[in-house]
Amino acid sequence: MTDQVRTRYAPSPTGFPHIGNIRTALFEWLYARHYGGKFLLRIEDTDVARTVPGSVDAIMQGLRWIGMEWDEGPDIGGPYGPYYQSQRLPLYQAAAKKLVEEGKAYYCYCSPERLDKMRQDQAARKQPPGYDRHCRDLSPQERADKEAQGIKPVVRFKMPDSGQTRFNDMIRGEVVFENRIQDDHVLLKSDGFPTYHLAHIVDDHAMEITHVIRGEEWLSSTPRHLMLWEAMGYVPPKYAHLPLILGPDRSKLSKRHGAVSIMEYADQGYLPDALLNFITLLGWSLDDKTEIMSREEIIKNFSIERVSPTAAIFNMEKLQWMNGMYIRTLTPDRFFEVAKPYLMKDKDAAAALQADEGYVRLALPLAQDRARTLVEIAELLRFFFTETLEYDAKLLIEKNMTLENTVSTLEAASQRIAGAAPFDAETLEKVLRPMAAELGLKTGQLFGAIRTAVSGRTATPPLFQMMAVLGKERTMRRITAAIEKLKS
Repeated sequence: MTDQVRTRYAPSPTGFPHIGNIRTALFEWLYARHYGGKFLLRIEDTDVARTVPGSVDAIMQGLRWIGMEWDEGPDIGGPYGPYYQSQRLPLYQAAAKKLVEEGKAYYCYCSPERLDKMRQDQAARKQPPGYDRHCRDLSPQERADKEAQGIKPVVRFKMPDSGQTRFNDMIRGEVVFENRIQDDHVLLKSDGFPTYHLAHIVDDHAMEITHVIRGEEWLSSTPRHLMLWEAMGYVPPKYAHLPLILGPDRSKLSKRHGAVSIMEYADQGYLPDALLNFITLLGWSLDDKTEIMSREEIIKNFSIERVSPTAAIFNMEKLQWMNGMYIRTLTPDRFFEVAKPYLMKDKDAAAALQADEGYVRLALPLAQDRARTLVEIAELLRFFFTETLEYDAKLLIEKNMTLENTVSTLEAASQRIAGAAPFDAETLEKVLRPMAAELGLKTGQLFGAIRTAVSGRTATPPLFQMMAVLGKERTMRRITAAIEKLKS
């Protein structure tokens, strides 16, 4: 790249950012970072009626949580500010006025009622919807009459009614649209606020944006935008339109597929690096096999050429698998650091942390190989955090065992455990493993009874490591309680 790459994420504050929004921002960010360029955040807040309070903070919080810092934006400033469109209205109004004066746009005085009637008639005739250019060729006197009536007009762009618009999309290659199917769209509304079509072009030019990466839904609007770029005498950026994201059933992505706002993933215990890795693969790939990549590797290898034009499939199970893989790479100290906030939200785990943090630190690694999210940890380790275990006594009796020999087995195991020293996993295995043959049992029968006795569960982390963390006193107490449960 001979010129510095400049990309921008320009969300409207009409809600909290979801996977689709964040994927767009991420690809813009990756492209800028790959080429050593600048990534801007611009808030397109001109649709006042749809603005949701708190959206801007949520957008910034989501980007920062996943690790996408911006180089210029509303909170940190920059040489091309302001970065709120609502603070740039004079620029749009001046641009619209200039286009009218040059005969490239015109004032439209049509009432909402007339436009509704026009659309109904078009639908009845099975015509495509679009403005019928009623005001395109009004005479000066007709315009003056409208003005005298106090009608506040909109400004519409004069689209050519013949020919084609061709452009090279960075993902899809050459794209061709017939100009006749494009209507004269609104540039400036009657309240003086711009539409997206005008505002983003004025700002992208002013902010020297070189590449616009956006969703597929904007592909059909690109001819309008390129015509407008030309009419204003500006050099357009390069456009890339990302594929749709669909659910596993290939329907539109929704919350039922697991797609929620970005900070809900944080609440659910996903790691930022794992989510960033997962979202990157929604449309882009390094090759046909690599899935786990650090953000440094992704930045180094990212290219628009590897983005597929076909729809990406959002797979919640794959995200959970990937998050689990990232969890397993954490050091013990880092794992404790990221898990602690989630443990503190759980009553039992929080009490254990306050009582003995060292004990919790010993227990945590036993969940690291099994947890898919940080939220799951408290439940996976709950038997470490509660003194009284609630379970059905029948779970203690392994296949082909009776109540009586389960009692005698646990009593014998209790005696062996009492003499284990030091009380660590290696010693416990040496003490208990030979017992199975001595008692005429399979190791699975012996270990299964002990496992349920000390945890209240039939599936747990490795038995001897688990007992070592529980400690001799707690382990003995639980086996005694299990024997009493059987006898009762």
